Amino acid sequence: MLAGVRVLDFSRILAGPFCTMILGDLGADVIKVEQPGTGDGTRQWGPPWHGTGEAVLSAYYISINRNKRSVTLNLKTEAGRALARELAVRSQVVVENFMVGQMAAFGLGYDDLRARNPALVYCSITGFGQTGPYRDRPGYDYVIQAMSGLMSITGEPDGPPTKVGVAISDVIAGLFAASAILAAVRHAERTRQGQYLDVSLLDTQIAALVNVASNYLVSGETPPRLGNQHPNIVPYQTFRAADREFVLACGSDAQFARLCTIIGRPDLLADARFATNPARVEHREELIPLLEAIFVQRPASEWVEALLAADIPAGPIYSVPAALTDPHVQARGLVMEAPDMPGEALRLIGPPVQCWPNPATVRRPPPALGQHTDEVLREVLGLDGETLATYRQQGVI
Repeated sequence: MLAGVRVLDFSRILAGPFCTMILGDLGADVIKVEQPGTGDGTRQWGPPWHGTGEAVLSAYYISINRNKRSVTLNLKTEAGRALARELAVRSQVVVENFMVGQMAAFGLGYDDLRARNPALVYCSITGFGQTGPYRDRPGYDYVIQAMSGLMSITGEPDGPPTKVGVAISDVIAGLFAASAILAAVRHAERTRQGQYLDVSLLDTQIAALVNVASNYLVSGETPPRLGNQHPNIVPYQTFRAADREFVLACGSDAQFARLCTIIGRPDLLADARFATNPARVEHREELIPLLEAIFVQRPASEWVEALLAADIPAGPIYSVPAALTDPHVQARGLVMEAPDMPGEALRLIGPPVQCWPNPATVRRPPPALGQHTDEVLREVLGLDGETLATYRQQGVI
């Protein structure tokens, strides 16, 4: 779908690489620009590792760098910056996540590049954005989870603020960045006018608070930590069965009515405290113990089977290995082997969006550092072997 779109990717760590991986999955030619000798910092974020020797890759790096070509350019040299500018002139999209002002200092800022490429879509991803009093702060996911309010609503009611188990603020920023880039590319194709996209981890994480933030803006009340409960829907949480916990997500009054039939308590529907969802939210402290006493009497699998048979959302609580080996996950092709991987087979998570008739695909495994430097500079800039050898000797590539 994005065949013919070249993305010059100066980003590293998670938010930017996750964004550009999405674009690569959708067919874009993603050229990952890395520092010679070291490359993206996540190359060193192990164990676990895949491969050995110079071919070793960290699992972290593998997770977000498929469908890319790696080019090493030393941006501390004028020649390296000049090569980067020429690549940018021949690209439709630039993505970067340096500190505010660093790309401009390299002569690679949006104003520098759009003078020669007016249709360029340029996306900057930072912790706090290009403006505001925190613009110069480093912005790692953990800090953003804390400052966005996310940690304040995560965890048990009587426990401490808790972070989400993955770097969710980076992932959300990458998703917002990818969607904005797609819209800007569409605009550029129609008008030949590029866009500058300022994507902030803090902005996008606050936006991702959705109903919780809206609850506060409407009510003025500070959202509490509710553990595995939902602030606006009851019953919508984990319950302990006879053997283990399971999840029940009863999202409507009709579903609650069917739940009452399954558990043999139709009288609950006649109780004004539980007849409607607003009433159940108000009286959750009275309803939940009643349900807990019932669910603990049978195994989780029996409850889940009965609930699903009544079209009530429910499911087991999986470990990561259990989730990845679930037959439905396997049938959807989410776990796959990277193509054209030298040596030991590499399993990775594939594109999560099914597109037809032009499916997202994994065409390239995560690249070794600088694996495609000569290939890209020959193909895109027309450099010859002698010039490449000279640049390599000078430490430019």
